[in-house]
Amino acid sequence: MKWSNKLKVRWRELRAVAWGLASTKHVVLAHIIPTRRCNLACGYCNEYDDVSAPVSTDVMLRRIDLLAGLGTSIITISGGEPLLHPDIEMIVARIRQHNMIAGMITNGYLLTPKKIVALNNAGLEHLQISIDNINPDDVSMKSLKVLDKKLEYLAEFAEFAVNINSVIGGGIRNPEDAEAITNRAIKLGLSSSIGIIHDSSGGMKPLNKREERVYREVRNRGKRGYSRLNWFQENLSRGKPNDWRCRAGARYVYICEDGLVHYCSQQRGYPGIPLEKYSSVDLQREYFKAKSCAPSCTVGCVQKVSILDHFRDAQLDSSAGHFSQQHP
Repeated sequence: MKWSNKLKVRWRELRAVAWGLASTKHVVLAHIIPTRRCNLACGYCNEYDDVSAPVSTDVMLRRIDLLAGLGTSIITISGGEPLLHPDIEMIVARIRQHNMIAGMITNGYLLTPKKIVALNNAGLEHLQISIDNINPDDVSMKSLKVLDKKLEYLAEFAEFAVNINSVIGGGIRNPEDAEAITNRAIKLGLSSSIGIIHDSSGGMKPLNKREERVYREVRNRGKRGYSRLNWFQENLSRGKPNDWRCRAGARYVYICEDGLVHYCSQQRGYPGIPLEKYSSVDLQREYFKAKSCAPSCTVGCVQKVSILDHFRDAQLDSSAGHFSQQHP
């Protein structure tokens, strides 16, 4: 990533954080899904299918406009596999037209020099790939052996920030692979992080001794950045709950392929309100509503965004069973 681009992106990030600290009445981060279909079938993943058609481009652009209307600072495109959408560059460009930060989470399989340049031209600012192992197996095909050439392409051509996330947990057989993946990312000049992944039901088991050793060895390597704000994982790695104020549905929103607003990828269905009907009233309600799933939450992006409001505005008890409530 060119130094001038890096400075511009860092300035935009700092501005988004400053606005997030100054005001609680807007969305900081939205995840939006342009297609549920994925070209892979990882054993721990519950966020894909192999049949869905991509959301029409006009609908996607309209949803981005609606998120801009909610004051959204950052939009991350994920899936499924977002690069399967035929007009992904148009979607990225629309985000940038609204002066929002544009990010993407991809499995990396479809990256070519031509595609990377097209994403540069569209204005993409962040891209993350999670690599699960060195050699593919029946749990995951997101392997360094398969993706290494893609990483070389990114190191050479990408004008956006690239983070390589190695993982442990979720059935990954060789946690030591995370060390090799991290070392490779560092060698190529890419940023790195490590995540503890959930299983196919969205839950997470405490790390065993072997996994914990690797986690502690890898987590402080490489370049530092927003992706390294992962201290929530400390308690989860030991099977302990976190005490925090989840602002999902307010500061963070997840927009599925059907255009419904959800708390996150692991709580789809709640509140389940169409984006075109989502308003400042909904943002305020969810900002002050405690989430009963928060103590054992595995969704790092929600946790990181909620840090902005950790020390202010207590939430109401969630024991009333609001997860079963649906928007009329």
